[in-house]
Amino acid sequence: MAMAEIAHPPMEQLQDLEYCIDSNPPWPETILLAFQNYILVLGTSAMIPTLLVPLMGGSDGDKARVIQTLLFVAGINTLLQALFGTRLPAVVGGSFAYVIPIVYIISDSSLQRISEPHIRFIQTMRAIQGALIVASSIQIILGYSQVWGLFSRFFSPLGIAPVVGLVGLGLFQRGFPALGNCVEIGLPTLLLVIGLSQYLKHVKPLRDFPLFERFPILICVAIIWIYSVILTASGAYRGKPLHTQLSCRTDRANIISTAPWFKFPYPLQWGPPTFAAGHSFAMMSAVLVSMVESTGAYKAASRLAIATPPPAYVLSRGIGWQGIGVLLDGLFGTGTGSTVSVENVGLLGLTRVGSRRVVQISAGFMIFFSMLGKFGAVFASIPFVIYAALYCVLFGLVGSVGLSFLQFTNMNCMRNLLITGLSLFLGISIPQFFNEYWSQGRHGLVHTNAGWFNAFINTIFSSPPTVGLIVAVFLDNTLEVEKSKKDRGMPWWVKFRTFRGDNRNEEFYTLPFNLNRFFPPT
Repeated sequence: MAMAEIAHPPMEQLQDLEYCIDSNPPWPETILLAFQNYILVLGTSAMIPTLLVPLMGGSDGDKARVIQTLLFVAGINTLLQALFGTRLPAVVGGSFAYVIPIVYIISDSSLQRISEPHIRFIQTMRAIQGALIVASSIQIILGYSQVWGLFSRFFSPLGIAPVVGLVGLGLFQRGFPALGNCVEIGLPTLLLVIGLSQYLKHVKPLRDFPLFERFPILICVAIIWIYSVILTASGAYRGKPLHTQLSCRTDRANIISTAPWFKFPYPLQWGPPTFAAGHSFAMMSAVLVSMVESTGAYKAASRLAIATPPPAYVLSRGIGWQGIGVLLDGLFGTGTGSTVSVENVGLLGLTRVGSRRVVQISAGFMIFFSMLGKFGAVFASIPFVIYAALYCVLFGLVGSVGLSFLQFTNMNCMRNLLITGLSLFLGISIPQFFNEYWSQGRHGLVHTNAGWFNAFINTIFSSPPTVGLIVAVFLDNTLEVEKSKKDRGMPWWVKFRTFRGDNRNEEFYTLPFNLNRFFPPT
């Protein structure tokens, strides 16, 4: 048997996508796809405030407002990113990376002394805002000064594969462990989404339209949501433990009753931010982590949108705009910082639509529904277990896109096997160790007398992509570097480093409205 028949030569672009970054589906389809992106963003957007607001002393009404604000700013940030940032079809939403510094701020003794819960909530929110505003400067500076782009010159396909792999796989705690909270809803969701998107993708009930492949999330969420409403209404959870009720019932969220009909989130709506050096330093760790995670997510998104890997200049531009996004989070008071939504990157692959316009319109949905409080709250009451099931598929897909970068490297050489294996293993193993300690008593592994230092170190080492990046990039740039240029995949990668290196960059990444005249690419 000839080698040609069994070999799969490396391919710069995925072959089986329906729409790439610049091609747009018909309008009705675009609008529905955008709505599907919006529904998916809701998971994290409702989850983070649900976790943090009660710790801050906030009521259900406060929680509803924070969710609205988070979605509103996510819409703005997504638009900015898709128009002026990397211009990739990536949704920018709330980030879990910020949870450790935020819990550190919440547990600050000066805030804990406040006895009245609502005042404590407002004061804590202002402290978080101040920290976000100061910390955002890191991304703004590292982005617009091109320093992050310069640093990205140390990346190779070998170094980036574990990082992007861990952006997806490192989120394993948010998959089945969360799904297991309510198996009777979670498991059917998982089976249904795989069934619709994979086994039924060629079934076309509507005139030649692949309905199940384009809208697996919408169909799946609708069916399972109705099923879980029936379970709740029929009294299946009466007398069950509180934990089960919170995970499974559709009426436990209290968001709909407390949400206002119409509310326009505005900057400084919680009052003037307060600034403390320790809080800001702690928050900077999360900003660095979200930079690494977003870089990985951008690489995955570019691959799923059939664009070239973003050159250093475009990556820096994206990080700069993301810094402005974190600044907006701080000004509006979203309760957390923002990063690229990994699940929405996975959705590009699941639906095989990498169109930029779809993401831009989904940003419109986020802004629109965040102002119409009651409507947004209806969607935000989807049980989180349903999302956990979707994440199993979507995060897994992003992880495998990361591993696909290994096709440009020589995987028959021991140096590369060692670097890949070690960075993947430590990237999962070290954060797992830190997380176990963090969740037991909320102290974390490092607890010196300097609280901000503890939060800083615990945040950095609880992030799989960040640990993976430290290990992979260090080893890749110190072990037999000169000898292994070709093994590392550098000949393929080198032309994507600069904007002019590949003539397709212009088509994918040029700024709109002739802005390139003012911001010439380097």
